[in-house]
Amino acid sequence: MKIGGLIAAGLMLCIGGVKQAGASDLSPACQTAGQAIHEAGFVSIGGIEQWVVVDGADCRNPVVVIVHGGPGNPNTPFARNIFVDWENDFTIVQWDQRGSGKTYGANRPAEDEPLTLQALTADGVEVTRYAIQRFGKRKVILMGGSWGSALATHMAMAAPDLFHAYVGTGQLVNYQDDLKVSYTRTLALATAASDSEAIARLEALGAPPWTNPRAFGVLRRISRRYEALVSEPPPAGWFTFGPGYDTPAYEADYTAGEDYSFFAFVGPANNGMGPGIDLRALGLDFAMPVYMLQGEEDLVTPTQVSRAYFDELSAPQKTFVSLARTGHDPNRIMIDAQYKALIRARADAVTTDIR
Repeated sequence: MKIGGLIAAGLMLCIGGVKQAGASDLSPACQTAGQAIHEAGFVSIGGIEQWVVVDGADCRNPVVVIVHGGPGNPNTPFARNIFVDWENDFTIVQWDQRGSGKTYGANRPAEDEPLTLQALTADGVEVTRYAIQRFGKRKVILMGGSWGSALATHMAMAAPDLFHAYVGTGQLVNYQDDLKVSYTRTLALATAASDSEAIARLEALGAPPWTNPRAFGVLRRISRRYEALVSEPPPAGWFTFGPGYDTPAYEADYTAGEDYSFFAFVGPANNGMGPGIDLRALGLDFAMPVYMLQGEEDLVTPTQVSRAYFDELSAPQKTFVSLARTGHDPNRIMIDAQYKALIRARADAVTTDIR
């Protein structure tokens, strides 16, 4: 999968035992007002070297930590194709999660080495603390999509004092519930279209839960095709590996990390990280404002599941936004809606960071 354009600075960063820094403290990376930030390098997170990328036009801006999806699909190869316009208002922090991208390449796990939601959550919290210390903030804005929305929610619940707001897109709430609705809706669409090939493949799978780890991929290939019929496509060039990532070695690491992470997600017999995801088990009380964005044509994390969860949760402020002509995968409509949600969260972030 080819995915776009990032210039890596090759800066080696390190983190030891860092303490939370207030906005008045001298920040290691923000010494001058209006200073631009472009960093890319390995940071010691969770006992291993993990790839962290930071971009922003002014280091005084609020920090957004973006939690990528997949698992195994880092945004870093194409981040500046998609998020570059956000850099005037925010400092964007991303990392290739354990088992993904450059982090995978630097720490090749054995095939049977476990990848757990607990370890990834701890990594995400540590990345957040690193960003807070490095850029002299009190908190950051947290954003996650798809798998990243489930991981980000775990982070928000584990360390609520670190986050100004949470912005979730294509919210994964309960793997089993999402999968059942996805299967039912996709089969209904295939039946309505008299799509005999898709019907045969779906009926051969049977309704979930499944023990075949390949079943999810079969369903997703069909559901993505139906989403594409009613969704606005992404701009050309968004998902092409950019400079520093467009090498055979990186592409091999990306693909291997994607395979490793996704197998850990589904599990060999419906026993991976995904089948255990049930966000209600974490509690329904968010300590920060919540913005939930949902593609109306999303067949992976369908609206009826995410909306029911949203209606149950409590937060200082919560907003649900339905996105027309949008499925599960990013397009311009989704990215624009994310930016608008971040701008809404920005005013409070600026006020809090200067206290």
